[in-house]
Amino acid sequence: MHRGPAFVAFDLGASSGRAVLGAFDGHRLTMTEKHRFANDPVESSGGLRWNVRGMFDEMLTGLRACDADTAEIESVGIDTWGVDFALLDETGELIDDPYHYRDPRTRGAIQQIEARIPRETIYARTGTQFMEINSLCQLYA
Repeated sequence: MHRGPAFVAFDLGASSGRAVLGAFDGHRLTMTEKHRFANDPVESSGGLRWNVRGMFDEMLTGLRACDADTAEIESVGIDTWGVDFALLDETGELIDDPYHYRDPRTRGAIQQIEARIPRETIYARTGTQFMEINSLCQLYA
C-alpha cells in the first residue's frame, strides 16, 4: 500500500474506460492501471446513447480499487471526448442518457447547416473542424 498522497485519473474513451492510480514518492512518479471496463454505446430512446449510469458505476468501482491501494487520494481527474453533451433538468438531474457521437441522426447535418450559415462564419465563431460528430451537428439534428 502506498502511504503518501495519490492521484486518480479516469480515461474515458469511445469503447473503454480505465482508472489509473498515480503516486509520487518524492523521487519517482508511478502510474498503475487499477480498473478497466467496456464503454460501449447502447440502443435506447430511439438512438445510440452513452450509458452514463453504467460509466458512473464503473468509475466508482475504479475509485474503490484505487482507494484500497493508498492511504490518501489527493485528487481525481477525468478525461473524456469533447463532442457529446447531456441535458439536465432544473434540479441538475440527467434527463436522458446523452446521444453517442456515432448515432446516425447527424448524417447530412453539415450540409444542412452550411445551407443556412457559411462554413467560414461557423469556424470564425467556434474554431472547430467540420465533422458530423461535433456538438453543433448533434444540436441541429
